[in-house]
Amino acid sequence: MNAYPFFEIEIQKNVAIIYLNRPEKRNAMDWSFWRDLPFVIEEINSDPSIHAFVIAARGKSFSTGLDLDNFFSEFKHIVQGELADGREKLYELVLLMQKGINAVYDSKKPSIALIQKHCIGGGLDLISACDIRYASEDASFSLREAKVGIVADMGSLQRLPAIIGQGNTRELALTGKDIDAKEALRMGLVTKVLKTDTELLEEGLKVAHEIAENPTIVIRGVKQVLNFGVGKSLEDSLNYVAVWNAGMLDSRDFRNAIQGFNERKRPLFNSDTRK
Repeated sequence: MNAYPFFEIEIQKNVAIIYLNRPEKRNAMDWSFWRDLPFVIEEINSDPSIHAFVIAARGKSFSTGLDLDNFFSEFKHIVQGELADGREKLYELVLLMQKGINAVYDSKKPSIALIQKHCIGGGLDLISACDIRYASEDASFSLREAKVGIVADMGSLQRLPAIIGQGNTRELALTGKDIDAKEALRMGLVTKVLKTDTELLEEGLKVAHEIAENPTIVIRGVKQVLNFGVGKSLEDSLNYVAVWNAGMLDSRDFRNAIQGFNERKRPLFNSDTRK
């Protein structure tokens, strides 16, 4: 894979680990994060050997969110543009910055976020785009944009209600307060809390490899059906999965599963050449 300043990418068999790798700044998201994340995910999507990916972080913190100093030094002329032309450029910049986190959410490959210590602002946007979230006991979370005069615009306000509900989302967004790992677990923001960073990574990789062993066409389908169902009626969601299975059920992996069941042998999956 290509080298990206903000990211370190490691491949373990069928699982990619994307490390946020700016530990000296607690992985504050400078322009290189927003610029390169879409390309990182594109490379993962296009590699048939990768079936799932993990997003973790080097250093003490997962991420303290947007690097405000870097952002304003790079884009002050756009942020403080006085005329409509400047406001349009800011609008386009926000949409451009959304692309990477949207790419995580839209990827057909499942993702697991592993969070230690601080997960603030843009960090929360990033993990809300992942399919599964685990945290260490020392993790804390904050949708802090309100405290710095910003309406969160990278996806938390849109994705968190489906994860933790409208009430919890509104409380976090309107107060900008911190919550600890125990409260995040109660809300359903994370589904596991591990004692140490080492245990966090081990558990995340264990689950990622477990996912990667399943038929890739099925994993694509599960994620697509779940994403489609957000905000849709039960009727529409059930119809969508019926259409999906009508078109995709009879895969090579499904036939392998039937054969394995009949022969009482564990089937070999991932024969789909697309992966």
